[in-house]
Amino acid sequence: AWVHGDPRKVIYPTDSYGQFCGQKDTVNENKTILFYFNILKCASPVVLINLQCPTTQLCVSKCPDRFATYIDVQASYRYKPDQWNYFRQFCKPGFNNPRKSVAQVLRDEDCPSMIIPSRPFLKRCFPDFSTKNGVLTVANQTTFRDGRGKTRNVTDLREAANGINSVLDARSVGVKIFEDYAISWYWILIGLFIAMIVSLLFLVLLRFTAGVLFWIFIFGVIGIIGYGIWHCYWEYDHLKGIPGSDLTVYDIGFQTDFRVYLQLRQTWLAFMILLCIVEVVIILMLIFLRNRIRIAIALLKEGSRAIGYIMSTLFYPIVTFVLIAICISYWAVTAVFLATSGEPVYKVMANQTLCKYANLTCDPETFNKTNVTRLCPGAQCTFAFYGGESLYHKYIFIFQLANAFVFLWLVNFAIALGQCTLAGAFASYYWASRKPADIPLWPLFSSFGRAIRYHTGSLAFGALILAIVQLIRVILEYLDHKLKGTQNSFTRFLLCCLKCCFWCLEKFLKFINRNAYIMIAIYGKNFCTSAKEAFFLLMRNVVRVAVLDKVTDFLLFLGKILVAGGVGVLAFFFFTQRIPIFAQEAPALNYYWVPLLTVIIGSYLVAHGFFSVYAMCVDTLFLCFCEDLERNDGSTAKPYFMSASLHRILGKKELSPKKA
Repeated sequence: AWVHGDPRKVIYPTDSYGQFCGQKDTVNENKTILFYFNILKCASPVVLINLQCPTTQLCVSKCPDRFATYIDVQASYRYKPDQWNYFRQFCKPGFNNPRKSVAQVLRDEDCPSMIIPSRPFLKRCFPDFSTKNGVLTVANQTTFRDGRGKTRNVTDLREAANGINSVLDARSVGVKIFEDYAISWYWILIGLFIAMIVSLLFLVLLRFTAGVLFWIFIFGVIGIIGYGIWHCYWEYDHLKGIPGSDLTVYDIGFQTDFRVYLQLRQTWLAFMILLCIVEVVIILMLIFLRNRIRIAIALLKEGSRAIGYIMSTLFYPIVTFVLIAICISYWAVTAVFLATSGEPVYKVMANQTLCKYANLTCDPETFNKTNVTRLCPGAQCTFAFYGGESLYHKYIFIFQLANAFVFLWLVNFAIALGQCTLAGAFASYYWASRKPADIPLWPLFSSFGRAIRYHTGSLAFGALILAIVQLIRVILEYLDHKLKGTQNSFTRFLLCCLKCCFWCLEKFLKFINRNAYIMIAIYGKNFCTSAKEAFFLLMRNVVRVAVLDKVTDFLLFLGKILVAGGVGVLAFFFFTQRIPIFAQEAPALNYYWVPLLTVIIGSYLVAHGFFSVYAMCVDTLFLCFCEDLERNDGSTAKPYFMSASLHRILGKKELSPKKA
């Protein structure tokens, strides 16, 4: 890609001769804008930007700023040479023959038949559209002459105008958004810093509040469901004796107005029975799983304590972010080089619709020696697009898939490296006999070194398996997009099933890989052995896994909402100048939602970064805890490494003190 690609094809627009506009050290160095001879031939702005409009295109230094036609300029070139000199800068380079007949000039497209006031956008000259009293105009005019003897209305350009005006409106909004960021970036950073502090405090305080938050939520749910049961009974009893309330749902059939069903006693009886079942199930789960819930809460508190001893782990997501940013940059640059690695392709552009050579490929160097110009007067060999017919160009799509696969592999490896590094650091905390005295001096750095030195192959293998599944999902999404218009129901059903299956497979592999990396960090075994041992260890403790997973997910989700919502509310009151103390400090904004949404989304991502470390910590401690129970029995020879709180919950006691 880097040998054949040329990113200038993306940066610079290309004229009809395949030359870049604005490229240094070329004849077009000072001509940075692309000009279209007859923009009426361009169907829409999408054609102008992405494809090639079927009209001559030239590089110019500036767009036209007035209405003019070639017929008028040629007729007056003797006594108004300034008009001719101005108009011919939009003609083909070197053309300066006003005596040539108008028919021949327009046939050979030496000059445009007309120019209209335009302004540059995306380095291309677009008509200067505006709206006056609800009427579309160009330079305050509603009509113009097309240079071929016709007077046209500006509405002839409406199809292009609608698209261009929407783009220009978007540009106006974009400028205002940029202005808002320019004057509020300082306060946005302050908001994200507050989110970081709140996230850190939430994690540190979890050792004291994890149990309280969980039980408040559980008893709150039980209370709400209890109120629902009482309300259903009250409605059921209140409808007693009311005519029509004893009818069944079957009697009244299907009704679009669902309020009809609320007038039936049977409806409220069904609601009450359903809520009673849910209430009983929750209470029974709490009774039978109370010990496992206590273990989950104890592990959450232990995780908070571990992070308190190894605070550097909270900032490791920055390393992962940098590595992923490098992967994205490498993929994007390579993709651009691949996309621009084609050779210029020239095609015959003929004014005559019946020309059999139209749209055929041609060679500009030998075009004038062929019969095309004789059979199709006025035909030209102009640049169309970048492509090629060589073996390399035929397989560019395959190369793009390979590039995407490398990207997925590298990203998954960066994530795996982070998970293994964090797991190693937290495992060193758990297996320390005396905490924190026996924790290594630099646990995170030591774990990172071990992962790089000893486990690179295992991490790369796990990332490879996941990348293959993700690439298959990408291909399935591509096929689904291509076959979206097909009427074959079986094909759509098969694709839907495959997408669902591979989605489930990806989720399962992520779960297995995550726990395999933890076992790799603990024992240093290869990926397959670690994955097998982690899977069977989790299966032997499947109920504990389910309880811990749900309790952790709930508390971390609550934390993310708390951080993002709290900081978002604070930002809303600040940017809307509703805090009297800071009313004078708040910047004047075009759209207050711009920094507000940035702060909310940024706060959520900051909280997610911190809490992902916490989740990895809890998962690592859980596997260590399960291993501790299976490997040790609390004897002198095999003392437990778990904390005192877990000892108390399990009802286990050391037979003798741990070895120092």
